[in-house]
Amino acid sequence: MTADATTRSIVRDGIAVGIATGAYGISFGAVAVASGLDVWQACALSLLVFTGASQFALVGVIGSGGSPFFGALSGLLLGTRNTLYGLKVAPLVGWHGPRKVAAAHLVIDESSAMTLTRTRQDHARAGFLSTGISVFVLWNLATLAGALAGDALGDPRTYGLDAAVGGAFLGLLWPRLTTTRNRVAALLGAGVALSLVPLTPAGVPVLAASVVALGMALIGGPDSEEEAS
Repeated sequence: MTADATTRSIVRDGIAVGIATGAYGISFGAVAVASGLDVWQACALSLLVFTGASQFALVGVIGSGGSPFFGALSGLLLGTRNTLYGLKVAPLVGWHGPRKVAAAHLVIDESSAMTLTRTRQDHARAGFLSTGISVFVLWNLATLAGALAGDALGDPRTYGLDAAVGGAFLGLLWPRLTTTRNRVAALLGAGVALSLVPLTPAGVPVLAASVVALGMALIGGPDSEEEAS
């Protein structure tokens, strides 16, 4: 395959990932409105935060009556993984100055995955940009569509949308349970969260579970299944 053909293939793959991931923003828009945010607050979250797990964590805490502070802190902890991605992605794409700052907003799971497997800088940039931009554009458009649809439905409890945050969050988590370490972290985090539900205000259990997962990521060595891949 020629260099140009390879680049086009990477861009096509990136756009395909963007379409599949961005469409999920409809769920976020709907559950954000169901949790008490208005349409523009939901859209602002997708535009400015732009990391799905953190966004769902925030609206989940708010929707359950928790403090916005705990919701924001939970989202911040979950978003720290993007910092680690950035440390690996930055040398591959090789941008500096304003372009590096702008690119930081597009560092998410999908754009990082499409970048870290490349051995050439032009291919890394093609994977990063095609995936990051397509996810960003479609995620924000889908958030608006989902928020408008959710707002038009009225009381979300009538349709069971008040339970949608947990389902959507599980949907984000499930594909990542591919290694022993990730599964152990998920079980420990769930156990800690469930044990704290009757004892603490809403938001604290999610925050505690985030700390568990972050702690395992910082102190744990490479997972054997990850090494084999």
